[in-house]
Amino acid sequence: MKIAALILGIIGGIAGLLGATFALFVGGVGATFGAKDGGEIMWLGFSSLLLSLIGIIGGALGIAKPKAAGYMMLIAGIGGFIAVSAAYIVGGPLLIVGGILALIAAKKSPEAVVIQ
Repeated sequence: MKIAALILGIIGGIAGLLGATFALFVGGVGATFGAKDGGEIMWLGFSSLLLSLIGIIGGALGIAKPKAAGYMMLIAGIGGFIAVSAAYIVGGPLLIVGGILALIAAKKSPEAVVIQ
């Protein structure tokens, strides 16, 4: 499960980066042509870009620290949906499922016992 969380986290984060780039493009074009709330869409695109990076970092930590990775991916997936819902339609579910798998793996794996 940890490997699945790692893969889903990284792929979801990359898909989120693409969605954030799309939102930045749409917001930039809207702001250029004077559309209402074009600048706000750009700020939401920047926030989803940051959340996607958090999701990639969480995916990379999926094997070493599954509990922290699960929370990072869940925050990135849910936050991305809140920020740019339609642009995060691929990355969001991948990050959420990866976060859930990481949390389940963290619950099932026993803590390492150090014998001295």
